[in-house]
Amino acid sequence: MRREFEALCGVAVCGVLVPGIWRAVDMRDTDPSGERLDGVRQVLAVSLDGRFLAMLAFLFGLGCARAMDAAVRRGQRSHAVLLRGLLVLSVLGAIELWYRPGAVLLPLAVAGAVVLAPAALLPRGAVLALGLGVTVAVALTLGGDLAPVPGLLLLGLAAQRYRLLERAVERPAWLVAVFLLAVPAAVATAVWQWRTPYLELWSSPSGPVAALAGALAYLTGLLLLLRTETGALLTELLAPLGRMALTASLSATPLILLAEPQLRLTDSTRYGAVVVLAAGVLVGQIFCSHLWLRWLCDGPVEWVTRSVARWAPAPVLRRRESATAPLGLPRH
Repeated sequence: MRREFEALCGVAVCGVLVPGIWRAVDMRDTDPSGERLDGVRQVLAVSLDGRFLAMLAFLFGLGCARAMDAAVRRGQRSHAVLLRGLLVLSVLGAIELWYRPGAVLLPLAVAGAVVLAPAALLPRGAVLALGLGVTVAVALTLGGDLAPVPGLLLLGLAAQRYRLLERAVERPAWLVAVFLLAVPAAVATAVWQWRTPYLELWSSPSGPVAALAGALAYLTGLLLLLRTETGALLTELLAPLGRMALTASLSATPLILLAEPQLRLTDSTRYGAVVVLAAGVLVGQIFCSHLWLRWLCDGPVEWVTRSVARWAPAPVLRRRESATAPLGLPRH
């Protein structure tokens, strides 16, 4: 599951970039009337916004759990490894947030430290119940893309404890069943979000609920796709990007800031230009990640994070398959 996990992280990195750009440059939400979302923005909102952030938060929680398991196998204190790694991510995330409003690395790292460290001491059943309860309750009562993050981190931790990704490969029948239920739920909630008046979006649960349903449909659909020949090609394409997810996220910030004056995105509704910019950034990052990982074990930021987390210099040159998870956390 290592390559598949990295491919899922690569997809999540791709999916969060477009919403990340429009938040970073403070684009206008509405059409000239100010009462309705811009049409292209609305299409992007119901297909991307919140969905891939939810997926990324879940995978982040799962990756942190894998890092803790790896620390135990090495005879290290799992909580110390986790907190050192998250401290590095918090510092980097704070710097990123200063230059790129709306960046999610800092909230993920802080929530990970606050939520995952104590939750790791609980039985896996309690973690699963708590994750489901928090995620659903927050989605129904609070607005904002970041509100479900703590619950999704808990669900990622529970998924690792139950080995859900491995079981999905071994017994795909339940995965098919979840996917078949998630797709109509994602469509129905997306329609609900689409029909919610703009001025009510911030108080309505339609956005968070639709984001969670969409994330579940995307995640289960991707897990099924990765079992096919087409999925194998997708894995080969995106796994290096997922392995360097932290480097990719941070390197996107200067690219966005450099491109914005030429594209004049601030206070505009040029969402087509945002899609083109995101595609260009991702193509470049995918190419660079393949090239980098031909010789080196990890991305530069992942290497620093891994070294601090384990409190020992990580290998640099690629001599064998590296045992690191996306976001720089050790896997085995």
